[in-house]
Amino acid sequence: MSHTPHELAEEFPDKTELMSQLKQSDAHFARLADEYHEVNRVVHRAETHVEPMEELAEVELRKKRAALKDEIWGILARA
Repeated sequence: MSHTPHELAEEFPDKTELMSQLKQSDAHFARLADEYHEVNRVVHRAETHVEPMEELAEVELRKKRAALKDEIWGILARA
């Protein structure tokens, strides 16, 4: 299996335990993490040309991934 960059554990390596706890105790955080994972995989597949897409669509997905990451970080920082 290939390495997918930008995984949450890679982005916030010192928060992996907290993320695991929040995924089990906070439905909103779990949904955000799942959505981030889904969007990140689509972006990675587009970037590696496994499933190419129009550049504008790829840019929009990157923006969505960044917004999700910011929201996730906000929750982690407050926890």
